[in-house]
Amino acid sequence: MAIGRKLFADTSYDALSVDDIAQHAGVAKGLIYYYFKSKRGYYLAIVEDSVAELVSRATGEPDLPNTERVRRTVDGYLHYAEHHHAAYRTIVTGGIGSDAEVLAIRDAVREELLAAIAEGAYGRRTVPPLARLALVGWLSGVEGTTLDWIGAAAGARKPGRPELGALLVRQLRATLDVIAEFVPECPAPPVVSEESAIIADEGRDHLPVTESA
Repeated sequence: MAIGRKLFADTSYDALSVDDIAQHAGVAKGLIYYYFKSKRGYYLAIVEDSVAELVSRATGEPDLPNTERVRRTVDGYLHYAEHHHAAYRTIVTGGIGSDAEVLAIRDAVREELLAAIAEGAYGRRTVPPLARLALVGWLSGVEGTTLDWIGAAAGARKPGRPELGALLVRQLRATLDVIAEFVPECPAPPVVSEESAIIADEGRDHLPVTESA
């Protein structure tokens, strides 16, 4: 899996052959066919493995208080994207072309993340349709923001993960407030002092340093 992630990160799908993969892995190509059936099967296995790691990192520690769980979910999500650029792009964009199986994997991870956020905010994994659409809008914004963040040119000034996480959590708070207005059965969770302090501290401690004149 590790070799495959690196290969598909550095080389396009079409440019890689099973012979190339076998050579880099130091195995006979028959072994790849035995376990994965084809190059596409190998690629899908890598995507599924990447998705499992992303979900595990983003939804771990379920016993935390709801507010802290939401914050950890966002941070875990960003941590994965920060350390696995190519795999994250594949998951979010649907991989090669419009591969239906890769798109299905992408949709499944989105549903799991939406359920994790809903559980952290409301204590349940399903919410009414309008509330779900609002959360989908927030998550879509997170995906676009994260893609831009990890795509910044080398050496470019960009916010650190804690600062970006604080921003996304604050945006989620605003989304939950709007949901409460339109869907009364989904009241916004109360803002606890710990949440405000965490967001404020992270934002202050990781603001970009500006050069003085």
